[in-house]
Amino acid sequence: MSVPDLSTRPAIGFREFVGLVAALMAVNALAIDSMLPALPEIADAVGVRADNQRQWIITAYLLGFGGAQIVYGTLADRFGRRPVLLASLAIYAVTSLIAAFAISLPALLFARAAQGIGAAGARVLTISIVRDRYAGTQMARVMSLSFIVFLAVPIIAPTLGQLIMLVAPWRWIFVLLAAFGGAVALWAALRLPESLAPADRIPIRFGRVARTFLTVLGHRSSVGYTLAMTAMLGSIFAFINSAQQVFADTFGAAQLFAPIFAAIAAFMAAASLTNSHLVGRLGPRRICHLALLGYIGMGALHLLVVLAGYSSLLTFAALQAGLMFCFGLAAPNFGALAMEPMGHVAGTASAVQGFVTTVGGALIGFAVGQSYDGTVLPLVAGLLGCGVAALACVLCAERGRFLRS
Repeated sequence: MSVPDLSTRPAIGFREFVGLVAALMAVNALAIDSMLPALPEIADAVGVRADNQRQWIITAYLLGFGGAQIVYGTLADRFGRRPVLLASLAIYAVTSLIAAFAISLPALLFARAAQGIGAAGARVLTISIVRDRYAGTQMARVMSLSFIVFLAVPIIAPTLGQLIMLVAPWRWIFVLLAAFGGAVALWAALRLPESLAPADRIPIRFGRVARTFLTVLGHRSSVGYTLAMTAMLGSIFAFINSAQQVFADTFGAAQLFAPIFAAIAAFMAAASLTNSHLVGRLGPRRICHLALLGYIGMGALHLLVVLAGYSSLLTFAALQAGLMFCFGLAAPNFGALAMEPMGHVAGTASAVQGFVTTVGGALIGFAVGQSYDGTVLPLVAGLLGCGVAALACVLCAERGRFLRS
């Protein structure tokens, strides 16, 4: 039986397309957040003895996710969006299954890094496909509607992981991730046509690629805001690395991890929605500069509370929620300002910036997470340090000017 020519299928409808984009955007967040409640059980099963070593299970994924972003754009411009997207989702599904059956830490870390490589394709290709199909208001509408799901996933994913743990072993979390990745791949294979015309495909010429990379890395403002975003992502990854240990070991409240993590993530989601309403009136610079000052102020207050001996689960959750709200206001605008001068090389710039911010942020978050000593002091100090580093990068990007519109 011959394989049908999918390019002749009727165009996917707007609502279905938004749903598929939302599912693609959920792939990454589910792979990180759904397995956080299971970290102790996973670590025990693969022979991890030192508690801080379990953080490698998160960091390996992030390094794979960040490192692969730099190549997907070039591959998609040469071979088309659809085959590269389907290949990346296949990698994600297969390596999720490998992770489910891993019996040693090296095997699990290999699977997690490869899983991140697969998820990176979904991240990069989703943006490219939306840009191919829509422009202007319609593109913004697609991304806004899909972003609602993207914001909701970190809120519900830990609870989903915890619910799975109530009825099945931790390995079923990865089995369900594999099933989700496979289902999204099948949906895309059956319903998503190629969005890049053959005439628009670009041969891979390494000299041209290298020159474009140098252009991206040579712009002061873009690099400054990219590094600021790296520092802020480092604070998020530090929290993710340490959160389960903080709740279980420092505060003895492992059972409250999922609901409180969801509440903290909700503040970040609320900030992103707030930003969408304010950015048109105040401009991205003013919002992210004010949010960064708020982040540093909140971080300093958090550190003072810890040093004064008043740290508790309540103060930790409340102040962390405040930090995440400030992050949710700052991060989207850091990204927009980093891309602002890169319109002529947007695809490569997005890939380079995704690589730098994710890999750099993962390494910063891992360094902070490894300093965990049974108290929240290293984490809180690390979060404040990330904010101060981001401020230094912004001042460099703006040549010392601040709070300008």
